[in-house]
Amino acid sequence: MNACISIHEQTYEQSLAVSRSERAHIKQQRAKVIWFTGLSASGKSTIANALELALHANGKHTYILDGDNVRKNLNKDLGFGPECRSENIRRIAEVALLMNEAGLIVIVTCISPFEKDRELARKLIGEADFFEVYVNTPIEVCEQRDPKGLYKKARSGLMKNMTGIDSPYEAPRSPSLLIDTSVSSLSESVSQILRVINDGHGNSQNHSTSFAVKHNPEFAPASELESGEVVGRV
Repeated sequence: MNACISIHEQTYEQSLAVSRSERAHIKQQRAKVIWFTGLSASGKSTIANALELALHANGKHTYILDGDNVRKNLNKDLGFGPECRSENIRRIAEVALLMNEAGLIVIVTCISPFEKDRELARKLIGEADFFEVYVNTPIEVCEQRDPKGLYKKARSGLMKNMTGIDSPYEAPRSPSLLIDTSVSSLSESVSQILRVINDGHGNSQNHSTSFAVKHNPEFAPASELESGEVVGRV
């Protein structure tokens, strides 16, 4: 047994003097987790960054947990098989919960292909504070973008466990919002999310996304990315 693995009987949860609602109150916002799920190159990170800019422009305290960034550091020990994918999501959900407890609006962007893992995240964070955004861009469009060249590698047999190719993606049955970036613009996508997360909690906020769009690319194919016309795609 790995000596670094803790024994549950040796750990006790400590009560904290300041509550999540008190931390959020001082930030003048309600803490929540906005969880983006969808295929690679569907537009999750592009929308998430535009959303964060829009929220930031309205004085909101936010943080993005990007799946690629987390895998490069916290989850660098995990592979891409089913068990590792599930553990990846469990860890991300735990970090999102901690940030949510700190009073932040947390934006998670990861493929999160399995329904049971997304439901675990929802249960952990709490139904009232969990907003699932399914970026349901057709796989044909995702492959045409393919900014990282992952689909090309998977189709040629150079890479295994590619979601949508040789590894399944279980679509959400009842997401808070469904977005198809092949028909919705970046501005429209962000506006839809703002309406859902604000109206869902009875909050009033300017839904304008001009600030976000000004600093973010629209969805574009890989050919445009390679030419330098668009950056920051996922």
